[in-house]
Amino acid sequence: MICLPSVAQLKGVVIGATDGNRTPLYGAKLKLLNNGSSASTAEDGTFELVLPKELPDTLVVKANGYLSDTIAVTKEDRFISMQITLYSEKMLPEVVIEMKRQTHSIARMKTLHVEELTSGELRKAACCNLSESFETNASVDVNITDAVSGAKKIQLMGLDGVYTQIQMENIPYLRGLESSFGLTSMPGTWIESIQITKGTGTVVNGFESMAGLVNLELKKPSEMERFYINGYGNIFGRAELNVNAGQIINSKWSSGTFAHGSAMFGEMDGNHDGFRDIPKGNTMALMNRWSYQGKKMESQFGVNAYRDEKIGGQTGYEPRVTAAKYGVHIDSRHADVFAKTGFFMRKPYNSLGIVYNLKYHTLDALFGLRAFRGKEKRAYINAIYDGILGTTDHKFKAGASFLYTDITQHQDSLEADRVDIIPGIFAEYAYTGMRLSSVLGARLDHHNTFGFQFAPRWHLKYVLTEHTDLRFTTGKGWRIPNYLVDNVSLLASGRTWTALPHLKPEISWNTGGSIVQEFKVFKQKSTWSADFYHTRFTNQLIVDREGNSIVFSNQEGGSYSNAFQTEWNVNPLKNWELRFAYKYLDVKAPYAGKMQQQVMIPKHRGLVNTGYKTRNKRWEFDLTLSLIGKSRLPGNLTGGLEKDGRSYATMHGQITHVFKKWEMYIGAENLTNYRQSNPIIDASNPFGNTFDATQIWGPVMGTMIYGGFRYSLKREKKKV
Repeated sequence: MICLPSVAQLKGVVIGATDGNRTPLYGAKLKLLNNGSSASTAEDGTFELVLPKELPDTLVVKANGYLSDTIAVTKEDRFISMQITLYSEKMLPEVVIEMKRQTHSIARMKTLHVEELTSGELRKAACCNLSESFETNASVDVNITDAVSGAKKIQLMGLDGVYTQIQMENIPYLRGLESSFGLTSMPGTWIESIQITKGTGTVVNGFESMAGLVNLELKKPSEMERFYINGYGNIFGRAELNVNAGQIINSKWSSGTFAHGSAMFGEMDGNHDGFRDIPKGNTMALMNRWSYQGKKMESQFGVNAYRDEKIGGQTGYEPRVTAAKYGVHIDSRHADVFAKTGFFMRKPYNSLGIVYNLKYHTLDALFGLRAFRGKEKRAYINAIYDGILGTTDHKFKAGASFLYTDITQHQDSLEADRVDIIPGIFAEYAYTGMRLSSVLGARLDHHNTFGFQFAPRWHLKYVLTEHTDLRFTTGKGWRIPNYLVDNVSLLASGRTWTALPHLKPEISWNTGGSIVQEFKVFKQKSTWSADFYHTRFTNQLIVDREGNSIVFSNQEGGSYSNAFQTEWNVNPLKNWELRFAYKYLDVKAPYAGKMQQQVMIPKHRGLVNTGYKTRNKRWEFDLTLSLIGKSRLPGNLTGGLEKDGRSYATMHGQITHVFKKWEMYIGAENLTNYRQSNPIIDASNPFGNTFDATQIWGPVMGTMIYGGFRYSLKREKKKV
């Protein structure tokens, strides 16, 4: 270990030494044994760690393929920068150190407010696809869009999912035609972790982050299981199988294969309205990815493809067979290739990364007599240069991006064909001091129709004490709306659509902040956080459902979202976790000529989650209670039904038994058996003008029991 003088918090770089070659290590783990705080190294091998008052402590450093190291940390280390060298396990016998990692946490070392969910958090629920991955999370809401197609959309800070940028390892994901039905295409068993960023993200990730960013980190070929299989089934007739396999080919190459298949066989009609509560159908998905780790460059590339088919509507309906019945048929087909390449420069801490993505997607949707057909071709490239200005306290990123989208949309007599050509440039400066850190960036993009768009963003973090962080963010985001596919679920009603007279970009400014406080309760680590974000649109596409028709219009100013959330995580006992959360959403826009709360957005939400593991780690118990407040329904005629969505509570629970390689689990969703009464208006007249299956504010299904298994064949590790 070499100590270099520096005036800063404890920070430094972790270097890997193999056969005389030295290279910065990405993803190396560092942990203080007594305090329990931990960190991971960035792509350039650098790390930062907040030191506690209680010193000395022992710092453990480990990385895959390298011998771990332990370092005594004293108060004097507050003022040095460390260079830590780990030696390849090929040179000496390997020492393996295991530590407990929180399944849900806020990344304290990051300037932005980033909430991380690990695979351990995803295991707490059935979590068979991405739409089911947020059941124990208070920040992201997942809502059913209608009562006949089974489609789901996420919401962040009360805003529709189209305002949240979703990425797969920093590659744009679920955009365009995928946004309405794509959440069910990504199995949860493929995911290693999920990072949720509130507010506008950094300019490096693009211009579309208006409410926040959700980044999916998939299992890495060199670290994932050699073989993994997950089977699932529930009492409603759903069955699912997931198979993953990772292979290390040699010291530089590794590969991962992911396969998913699911089907809904049952025909459920619990409320006896003549309509399936859940559509039948099947999903098939396949991904293959490769990783190359060289001395001067690294690369990851792969292909992803899936087909998702859903058949809903009246019981007994089959496409092209029972034309007299009201039917819903959704057919999504997708294929894309992706790649990320990184080049290490001769100058330390300088690198060049390039991200590529090509996508082809088709969507055919039928709601009764109303049809939607869409096709999308997309090409994306993003080049990023990283460097430092003098020391690692001052970092910068600069680069350029290019986006090409050719999208066609046809719905009834409406068309929305468009070609987007958007080149852009960006730059970002990051400062990291002893207490203050800041990320200041801006990007300039040019749209072939709408001209230049300038988007500045600023993120700030101040370490008030060693256990208290304050964060502030402000910035601009914008997007080109796809008003037909973004609202395709509204075809599940008899109301006509009034077309958008002319398309404009949606533009918003987001400003907010948060506080994160760590303290001890029952001698165990506890975390309390609170955040508030205000999003104001200077232009927004308004979907007005207050009358007997659906009216689309551009609204310049006026609409906004205020989102407040507070959360407390505590461990009353060593293996017992408790989480309490409350969220307030004030989301308003002009509807029917006056400012009103967005429909189907409750102002108040609460969540309680608890998890317990036995001492031998053989049994795991998880329970989640969700409390949902009242929500406003559209002001149009409701056929004599309630005019506002009621308050209700749902409860999910799961019990898991862990063997050496096997896991068996059984669980239940909606244990309160609460269901929205009459989710479909005028179900007896599905082809009439008063038919409406889009006013969904509560659960459609009752209590659901499920069970399944997991088998994992992990990589063998050498022992001393």
